[in-house]
This record gives sequence, C-alpha cells and structure tokens, in this order.
Amino acid sequence: MKRADLDSLTQQINALKVPPLTSTLKQLNAVKSLELVDNRLTLSLCFAYPTFHFQSALKQAITKLVKQHIQTTNIEIIITSKIRCHQGGTPLKAVKGIKNIIAIASGKGGVGKSTLTANLAAAMQLQGARVGILDADIYGPSQAKMLGGGEPITKPQVTDDTQFTPFIKNGIQLMSMAYLVDANQAAIWRGPMVSKALMQLLLHTAWDNLDYLVIDLPPGTGDIQLTMAKQIPVTAACVVTTPQDIALLDARRAIAMFDKVNIQTLGIIENMSYHVCTNCQHHSALFGEGGGAKIAKESGIPLIGKLPLHEAILQDAENGTPFVINHHDHPIADQYHQMAFELMSSVGSLAINYRSQFPKMVQKNQ
Repeated sequence: MKRADLDSLTQQINALKVPPLTSTLKQLNAVKSLELVDNRLTLSLCFAYPTFHFQSALKQAITKLVKQHIQTTNIEIIITSKIRCHQGGTPLKAVKGIKNIIAIASGKGGVGKSTLTANLAAAMQLQGARVGILDADIYGPSQAKMLGGGEPITKPQVTDDTQFTPFIKNGIQLMSMAYLVDANQAAIWRGPMVSKALMQLLLHTAWDNLDYLVIDLPPGTGDIQLTMAKQIPVTAACVVTTPQDIALLDARRAIAMFDKVNIQTLGIIENMSYHVCTNCQHHSALFGEGGGAKIAKESGIPLIGKLPLHEAILQDAENGTPFVINHHDHPIADQYHQMAFELMSSVGSLAINYRSQFPKMVQKNQ
C-alpha cells in the first residue's frame, strides 16, 4: 500500500462519526497511531471517557472502511480510555483522589433526583469508570439505603491518617451523613454547621482514584449549594426536573444558580415524563408534557434524557440496588446508560485542569 493511500485511509478514519459520538475522531483527537506492516494494520485510538457504550459499533465501522481500501483480514483496533481531570468554572485545585466532580441538582424536592443519581453512577461504573457518590443532603441522606443492598448502616472505618474509608456499594464508592448519625436522630443544624459537614465528608474521605465523583445535592439553592460552588472544584452540573410547571420554575432557578457561580450545566434530565401501564403498556403523561424540552430550548442546555415513572425503578431503590444493575437489558437501563455517556463525554470535551500539577510557590524576603 502506498503512503498516499495510507494517508487517505487515515483521513477517512479521522472523519468517522459513529453514534453515540457527536464529533468526528479527528475532532476528538482520538487517533493516536495507524501502522501497516506486512499486510497487518494496527490502529490505536484513545478517548477521554469510557468507550464501552460505542466500542463495538466503532470497530465495525472502521473495519468496514479499512476493507474498502486494503484486502486484509489482519486488522487490530486498540481502543483505550484516558480519563483526566477537567476544568470547571472555579479556580480551585482538584480534590485528592478525584478527577472530576459532577453535581446533580434540582430546584425542588420530589423529582426523583437521588434515585436518578444512584442509577447514573451505576451506569458510569458499568461502562468502566471509577465512580463515587457523595450524598450532600445532610438533613435527609438517602444514598446509603438506595445503594445498601438491604445491609445495615454502620459507621465508616478510619484510616491511619484519620480519613474515612468510603463504603463500596455495587462497585461505587459512597460517603453519606447517614453513616455518621443515628438514623432516628434529626440533624437540627444551622447553615454553617451543614456547610462544614459537607466539606468534611468530601475532604476527609479517602476517595480511591475516582474518575467521577457524583454529588447528590439537596433540593434548592441554599447553603449547601453555595458552599459547593465556592469551595469545591465542581467540573460541571446536571439539572433534574419533572414536566410540571412548578418543577420547571425551580429548575430554572437551579440553572441560574450554576450560571451565576460559573459552573457549566451539561444537561437537563426530565424525570417521571410519563407512566407506562403494566397491563396494557399505555403511556400516560401524568405530570404534563414538553416541560424538559421547553426549558432546554430556553436555556440552550441539551435535554439528555426523558425517563418514565416505572414501578421497578422505585422498588429497586427501596431494596438498595440500582435499576440498571437489576435490569441491565431493559430499555430504560439503556436510557440511563445513554445519559451517563452523555455526561462523561461532555466532561471529556472540557479543558484539562492542570492546577493540581503546579508546584506551590512561596515568595520569601531575603
């Protein structure tokens, strides 16, 4: 094969855009090497996020393209991921053990945000990422139960350097206020105490090489959200709403809050979009229609998913195992995986955060 033909093949591979990828391989800077030796073609690709969701389709598309140019069955396609620390809107260094932080927020309670967070994190983990959840709802923590698998809630172990050891639930690292206080006791705390508790949960947990820490925020735009915006290097956010007008009003406030503190909102998820009858499979829009699309159009933020109200999702949350794990071949599980991929790929498109690599400089007077 002539060098010009190999260059042409490289250009065509670079121009590929295979769903769910929305950019070409060249735009993603994914092609790292292409070699043809003794009729053996070796192509190396590297992405800034897990590739489980599209790896098979991409290999098929590349193989088909290669065979149009050279007559060989000896094709090796190596696809890897290199997830790095990406830059959010705040000039803060990354937290030790965490590359990227994604905040999941809602303007109001009751939209299913915590259940959604657990399933998104599980989908990320199933796609090959190292994932953790920080339950930032100090007053009403729920992730310990949603991921607990029915196990009793116990106190966390402490490392030699007085760090909490995160619990490992369904492959996800987890820390929550539920592990530190009695389940029957209310946290009757003022704002400063709540903010301090949040920072301790984040900074005093020995997170183990996380690609993504997902923060399950409480509803609203209060002390927790302000502390997070000012003191935590959040990479990006995702806002959850339902189609109801009242929920949309609060979702707009959440988006406005992130915009005001320079945290990019990567997507909007409309939860409880419709109900599917278990008997006749009829779809009923119990809470209205089109709300998520409307707010996405207004804000210019993509609507990355519309999830139904499904009994099994609620039951799995009660039993302590995310729906995507219990029903991995269900169409709704595919929706969770698609949303998780959208968030991870969007984070991967952000600028690299080099702040943590800079040495601390101290000026001394001579």
